[in-house]
Amino acid sequence: MFPEKAPAEDAPDQGRRVSALSFYSYLDRYRSIFLPSLLALIVTAVLSLAFPYYLSRLIGIPAGSFVEALNSSDTLDVESVSASINRTVLTLLVILAVQAFLAYWRVRGFIKAGESALNDIRRDVFARLVRLPVHFFQGHRAGELSNRVSADLAVLRETLLATVPQLARQSVILVGGLVFIFIMSWKLSLFMLLMIPLVILMVAIFGRRVRSYSRHAQDSLAVSGVVLEESTQGIAELKAYCNEKHEEERYGSALGEYLEVVIKGAKVRALFVSFIIFVLFGTISVVAWFGAGMLARGEITPFEFIAFILFSVFVGASLGAFPEIVSQVQKANGATERLREILGEEPEVSGDGEKTGEVLGEVEAQNLSFAYPSRPENAVLDGISFRVASGERIAFVGQSGAGKSTIFSLLLRFYTPQGGALLIDGDPATGLPLATLRGAIALVPQDVLLFGGSIGENIAYGRPGATREEIEEAARKAHAHEFISAFPEGYGAMAGPRGVKLSGGQRQRIAIARAILADPRILLLDEATSALDSESESLVQDALDQLMEGRTSLIIAHRLGTVKDADRIYVLENGKVVESGSHEELIASHGTYRILAQTQLL
Repeated sequence: MFPEKAPAEDAPDQGRRVSALSFYSYLDRYRSIFLPSLLALIVTAVLSLAFPYYLSRLIGIPAGSFVEALNSSDTLDVESVSASINRTVLTLLVILAVQAFLAYWRVRGFIKAGESALNDIRRDVFARLVRLPVHFFQGHRAGELSNRVSADLAVLRETLLATVPQLARQSVILVGGLVFIFIMSWKLSLFMLLMIPLVILMVAIFGRRVRSYSRHAQDSLAVSGVVLEESTQGIAELKAYCNEKHEEERYGSALGEYLEVVIKGAKVRALFVSFIIFVLFGTISVVAWFGAGMLARGEITPFEFIAFILFSVFVGASLGAFPEIVSQVQKANGATERLREILGEEPEVSGDGEKTGEVLGEVEAQNLSFAYPSRPENAVLDGISFRVASGERIAFVGQSGAGKSTIFSLLLRFYTPQGGALLIDGDPATGLPLATLRGAIALVPQDVLLFGGSIGENIAYGRPGATREEIEEAARKAHAHEFISAFPEGYGAMAGPRGVKLSGGQRQRIAIARAILADPRILLLDEATSALDSESESLVQDALDQLMEGRTSLIIAHRLGTVKDADRIYVLENGKVVESGSHEELIASHGTYRILAQTQLL
């Protein structure tokens, strides 16, 4: 927007840390949906424990009856055993039907609550992002931010919709399974549980490493997204310089780094899963061997032994699922660290005063001094003073880097001056809420940014909610209605990304129409005609004249036609005002302004 960009700074200190748990707390907003779904999940998890119980009865009852018949020399009562089996199967089928019914509503509820919570997270992250100060965005590339947000939210989505319900389910099965196996045989249960502390320790160790690799992977993926975004946005320059191969290599390098990090993380996760499989199922095998000995010695019945083995398999499967669950949670915590950093950043201060009401448009700078935070030793502005009454026009001219655009940045409160003061209507600008201050200012920059919507929507950006008649009236005043009406879609014609479907003069006139619709008291023109041809400049200049009528106007320009009618012209050099006066006065003074005019830099 401004030629004089602030240098990129190191990542700013975080205003406050945001816990990873804060994302999961978003589910609390939908507890009327989430809690019943969670209750249904707990019930279905408990009912799932009925499967090994009744399955063990199906196997254990005939086996127990057969053993009893052998020991007592009695004939096996086949009819009684069959009736018992039938009742067991029928009970099991009823339980499974109830479980399936509850599972349907559980899944629907979790998806609704999870997606709603994710939408809230997206809104809050975006709301915080657009309220961050300008220097934050000058330290981060736009492509990096957008790709990180989308990639991080994709990981978080998987965690909220799949991992959180799975964690609850497996926890219930684990606890319930442990209760059942203790009922069946406390001696076998203690023998099996000796390995759990080792598993928990390994979960903690491997989980930390997985989280570290997940963050690095997300960072690398974001870099590849930046390359993709920059290449598509700058496709004209890319092709003009025949840099297709160069961009392929850049993208390939970023993907290669991402793949390398992912593979390293996969090694850790694979080692972890392999260890868990060996320990868990090895433990079950040893427990089965120990239990078989107890069965042979008559210390446990066939039903108890079979039930214990089946419940042990369920407990082992639950424990086996926990590493992947913990890994996914750690992955989400690592991947969403950038989101937490964004939410932890301090937004712009809206204003420390209570002044309200209409801004009249008087602007005054008193000994204004400013240096960008990353280079405090290099003053961009050094004691600049000026005053413009309401409705007046003043202009700033000078070489690039003289500090002209920085004045506009300070007026818009993108930055705070280190010395001096900016006054609006005689009062400090900091006493105005940001919405009031910026609502009274409209900017027409040299490089106009149009959004990807329609031309009408781009004009309405100056005042959202404007009627079609108001939009067209603004376009007429900006000499834009003629070319807009020539499009088959009229005001519904799409501007294309960044307005690429329109010429420079057309984009400028749309920007002017946007400013007219905003009806500001203070107008900032940042070299609004410097990149136009003579015909476009004439139309744009006429539109600017109408726009400036009755408004306080501050103009930055290199072309004489834009500034010669200004009430006063300030010549800046190395952050200081070296000359000021009207066009005629400055030409007659034989100073810097005259030299600039003669060398056609204006």
